[in-house]
Amino acid sequence: MTILDKIYAFGHENILSTHKTTIELTKVKNLTRKGNCIVGINATKACFDLNSTLKEKINNGKKLKVTLKIENIQDSFYGFGNKELRLLDKDDMVFRTSNYICNRTVLVNCTKSSNEINRALIEMLKIPGKRITITFELNEINGNQ
Repeated sequence: MTILDKIYAFGHENILSTHKTTIELTKVKNLTRKGNCIVGINATKACFDLNSTLKEKINNGKKLKVTLKIENIQDSFYGFGNKELRLLDKDDMVFRTSNYICNRTVLVNCTKSSNEINRALIEMLKIPGKRITITFELNEINGNQ
C-alpha cells in the first residue's frame, strides 16, 4: 500500500457518527448535533486541498483504502473514485456509500458509512481536541481493480 495523502482532524463533543450513508470531515471548527455524519472537525484539508497525485487516482476511478486512526484505535474502509468527481469544495469532504456526486464528494460506493465505524474510535472523537489521522492508500500490487 502506498500512502497518497494524510489529513488530520479533531474531535468534538457533538460527534455522533450515526448517518447511514455518509462519512464527513470538515474544516469548520464547530459542530451541532445535526451533523451526524461528521467524524472530524477543523480538518487540515477538504476536497480542494487534496494533493494532485491523489486527485488523479480519484479521477481515474481507483479503489482507495481510507484509514481513520486515533492513538492505538483504527478503522478502515474502501471507496472508489470517479471521473465525474470535481473535488472543488473548500470546507468539506464526504465519503458516500452511494454513487451520488457533488463538489463535496471525495469517494463513492464506500464500504462503510459513519454508523459502521468502530465505536471505540467514535467515543475517542467525542473528546474535544482529540486528533484523528486520516490516510488515503492505494494498493498498487494487485493492479488496484
